[in-house]
Amino acid sequence: MKKFKMLLSAFLLCLTTMTYAAKVDTLQVASTAMGKTYKAAVVLPNSYAKSKTTFPVMYLLHGAYGHFSDWLKNTPNKKLVHNLADQYNMIIVMPEGETFSFYIDSPVNKESQFETFITQEVIQKVDKTYRTIANKGGRVITGLSMGGHGALYLSARHPDLFCAAGSMSGAVDMSTMLNRDSSAQIVKLMQPVFGDKSGNTELYEQNSVLRMADKLKANKLPLIIDCGVDDFLIEPNRELHRRLVYNKVDHDYTERPGAHTWDYWENSLLYHALFFSKILFKTKTK
Repeated sequence: MKKFKMLLSAFLLCLTTMTYAAKVDTLQVASTAMGKTYKAAVVLPNSYAKSKTTFPVMYLLHGAYGHFSDWLKNTPNKKLVHNLADQYNMIIVMPEGETFSFYIDSPVNKESQFETFITQEVIQKVDKTYRTIANKGGRVITGLSMGGHGALYLSARHPDLFCAAGSMSGAVDMSTMLNRDSSAQIVKLMQPVFGDKSGNTELYEQNSVLRMADKLKANKLPLIIDCGVDDFLIEPNRELHRRLVYNKVDHDYTERPGAHTWDYWENSLLYHALFFSKILFKTKTK
């Protein structure tokens, strides 16, 4: 009998944890711009099911070579995103960005229009499907590596959609990739975006966040940017920081021990979520 009671208690505890933990949905997002349907992972906080209120949304972008489910599968703590959704009572959306889209609209390929996809189709679908704060005061965006570039790029070009943005180990100078040993592979991977000009360094620079310091200044969005000191992208991030300082752009910039790894990004996301929670609280109380 004693053993049975212990097993029953363990089962009830497990059931309670399952019942009250954040919920993960896989949302199908049809893209008219690209003529196909992509998936997005949506983490709903535990409080979502128990209330009728609206919730802020954090858009969390994946990096190169990755897909929408990366943040759920690759962090050392597999419940990281769930826990942050619960802790800050926010919906966290992780949309598909393909392996090398850099979240821009390709000038040559109608099947790679990820700026339009994120800023129009994903946000619209999320706002229609869930109880969100459906204005810029309830949206923030961040991401890792390619996703860090994407978050800053999209927020700079669409300041009407977000109230804050961030970047973790961001590929803020896209041309940096061409200077690596695998540059031939990068050229091949970028062909869906730049076509026959995917080896043109100037084209990468034109679409880089490094060239957007003026836009970032004009938009006045709160920014959080960080990079590991052993990351191969540390110098472009330092240069972005210098340009933002020169242009007197308020931003939170941090360098921490670490490299281009999931251990680093797991730790980094904790700071981003805290930073965003303060911004979202301010916009909510205005």
